[in-house]
Amino acid sequence: MALSRREFLALGVASGAVAAAGVVVPVALLARDDEATDSTVPDPASQDPGTVPAVVTLYPRVKVASLSDLSRHSVVDFSYPTENSPASLFWLDRPATGGVGENGEIVAFSTFCTHMGCPLAGGYNSEHAVLGPCGCHFTTFDLTKRGQVVIGQATEDLPQIILDVDGDDIFAVGTMGVVYGFRDNLADAVVVEGL
Repeated sequence: MALSRREFLALGVASGAVAAAGVVVPVALLARDDEATDSTVPDPASQDPGTVPAVVTLYPRVKVASLSDLSRHSVVDFSYPTENSPASLFWLDRPATGGVGENGEIVAFSTFCTHMGCPLAGGYNSEHAVLGPCGCHFTTFDLTKRGQVVIGQATEDLPQIILDVDGDDIFAVGTMGVVYGFRDNLADAVVVEGL
């Protein structure tokens, strides 16, 4: 049976509407769950109009290094947020997005390549402030631009470790992005011990 152009378009619009309803209805039902007991989710009525409450995951606060022990081009390897999540802190020679320190040139990133999880540790190029190329498929990441892919197979940026400076101490306090191999950075692994 051949469909006319009009019948074909009508069928496509109807199929799209059914698919959209199949997604919207469950989401709407979840949003109306009046029995939610999670105290971390604020009451929407108490929010300013135009704001949306966010669920915040609490990461451990872990000391990574001391400013007085570092110098320009220093690299400090550590594990964060789990014991199986290698990361490195880098003191670049230029400011970086999300960086800390006097000029914002100290950053930290997961050292699992986001393409297939190959190790990037030891691949820091201080002249260009990049990490890579990955030994498996040559992806290189820009450490000044939140781990943005410069070249290679990866399609996701390198997860940046959020840093906080307290006096002379540098702490890892969170992660932007999901570390390769994890569905949730804090699930199914031993979380590093925080302070």
